[in-house]
Amino acid sequence: MKVNHLFKICICLWFVTGCVWGQQDPQYTQYQYNPLSVNAGYAGSRGHLTLLTLYRTQWAGIEGAPKTITFGMDTPVGKFDGLGLSLIQDELGPATETYVDGNYAHQLVINQRGDRLGLGLKAGVRVFNLDFSRGIRRDADDVQFNENIKGKLFPSIGVGAFYYSEKAYFGFSVPNLFPSEHYDNEIEQTSDEEVHFNFIGGYVMDLNDQIKFKPSFFVKQVIGAPISVDLSANFMFNEKFTLGVNYRWDDSLAGVFGLQISPQFNIGYAYDYSTSGLGNYNTGTHEIFLRYQWISRLNRLKSPRFF
Repeated sequence: MKVNHLFKICICLWFVTGCVWGQQDPQYTQYQYNPLSVNAGYAGSRGHLTLLTLYRTQWAGIEGAPKTITFGMDTPVGKFDGLGLSLIQDELGPATETYVDGNYAHQLVINQRGDRLGLGLKAGVRVFNLDFSRGIRRDADDVQFNENIKGKLFPSIGVGAFYYSEKAYFGFSVPNLFPSEHYDNEIEQTSDEEVHFNFIGGYVMDLNDQIKFKPSFFVKQVIGAPISVDLSANFMFNEKFTLGVNYRWDDSLAGVFGLQISPQFNIGYAYDYSTSGLGNYNTGTHEIFLRYQWISRLNRLKSPRFF
């Protein structure tokens, strides 16, 4: 890679640090299929044992850009409780973070229609590794004095609330109440991680017998950083195919595609195009998820739930 090209990439990264790197936690375009990773109140809400795996590679073509692998599992327990497990590995430059969280939710029936409010607790551990021999640095003379970190453990406890009905959902969560260390790409060393606040919501409308429309949003706030806002519009056709767009404010525009292969199994893919200055230096972001759910004879799906 030419030096002047590398310099341009570093300058571009520096300009978007406040918006993108300020988020600190992993981010997702298909967030409506993956609420468990940030909101424990979601556990058990689908009514079936559900497995989900998601892979995201961000800013393809830039060395050291984020890569995220997620695995989630949750299940109802009895009539009013849910349990879940969330595993995440997130890579950024020289840093690798692994999240292991158990989730518990108790669901309250809040009206005669059967709408529910899940009150959740998330508890686990984050494993932090930092190897300054990996990736590209703006000033190698500075980072050579930084110390590597291997297998440093941080406890994590989070809370969440998730309201849902047959047509709508809304959630609020704080994934980790205990600030700890993370890798800051702007200063190229560790710094304190701030508390995150997440808001998520969506509503499903039947346009006709074949088409459903779902607008949704995901708002993330980190103390000391700009608000991150995702706005999405998705359509489901014949309860089989989904098409949609996602816009992340001042960051990216994404196309989203999904396929309900069977009542148990569906897949989804999203491609993000950077609308920030980074768009000149990468070929986009790719994200794919697979979800499988066990559906018993006693609790069959009337139709695929659109969240």
